[in-house]
Amino acid sequence: MSTVTAYATSGPKEPFQKTSIERRDLGEHDVLIAIAYAGICHSDIHTGRGEWGPANYPLVPGHEIAGTVEAVGSAVTKFAVGDRAGVGCMVDSCRECENCLAGEEQYCLKGMTGTYGGTDRDGQPTAGGYSTHIVVDDNYVVSIPEGIGLDVAAPLLCAGITLFSPLKHWGVGPGSKVAIVGMGGLGHMGVQIAHALGAEVTVLSQSMSKEADGRRFGADHYYATSDESTWSKLHASFDLIINTVSASIPVDAYLALLKRDGSFVIVGAPPEPLSVQAFSLIGSRHSFSGSMIGGIRETQEMLDFCAAHGIGAQVEVISASQIDEAWDRVVASDVRYRFVIDTATM
Repeated sequence: MSTVTAYATSGPKEPFQKTSIERRDLGEHDVLIAIAYAGICHSDIHTGRGEWGPANYPLVPGHEIAGTVEAVGSAVTKFAVGDRAGVGCMVDSCRECENCLAGEEQYCLKGMTGTYGGTDRDGQPTAGGYSTHIVVDDNYVVSIPEGIGLDVAAPLLCAGITLFSPLKHWGVGPGSKVAIVGMGGLGHMGVQIAHALGAEVTVLSQSMSKEADGRRFGADHYYATSDESTWSKLHASFDLIINTVSASIPVDAYLALLKRDGSFVIVGAPPEPLSVQAFSLIGSRHSFSGSMIGGIRETQEMLDFCAAHGIGAQVEVISASQIDEAWDRVVASDVRYRFVIDTATM
């Protein structure tokens, strides 16, 4: 075991404190990564504040991890010391079920092992990227291409793949009309990726305050959902709508914006249930779906795609001492568009 520095919270309302945690000894298939940057995801906050149910405290969050390989196990062939590497939302899965064998480890039938807040193969709680180092099985590590800064690459490991996966799954490309609901950490990635895939992209946001940013990221159209005329103007307009917001929304109103056979996909996860009227689906053969992250293979595809198209997250880099403030600002939607912790400040 090795001791590394981390920042942990001891309860739903407790501030972060600098601490030491143990990382397991390097196994033959393990990779030791010196973390350079760790993104702050809204799911960190939901988990840390107990909004998604009881959490295992003390909790070291963080599943948007970018850094450099510092050591590798004897059987590792995909990575070498000095390589740029990343870790996303999972660090293991059963590797045997039909979903794992299909490269969709995120949907492991026995449950994937979360990068933090889960139970690792040694029976110990997993601890995430709000730390200086992490040890991960090489099957769950991805390569970060040259040309993407590690700071802007970190949020791709969750925010990027969370939008890339449904855009690819629902076949978005030239001729597709896509709407992204919300222009936050997830939404700004969705706009960039959908645009790069060749879609006609519309942003649906509460206000027009981020229109200039949305268009800079590649949006063709931008509408405020607070304007009642938006709903009639955009009736039956979209092939695909991806909802990125972690708040209650009028699902039926959004379903009315879909074309026949259109799909409304949830990637933001509000704490409370969402409701939908059956006739909102039946009337035009609409689909109401959800999507999580992608598998390891698709995550690597996403990183390579982003490198090829010059896509990265827009980030505000903070020190470890600013985590509590950053969490509050995320909840207040006061970030453009992703906080990233510089672990050199730990």
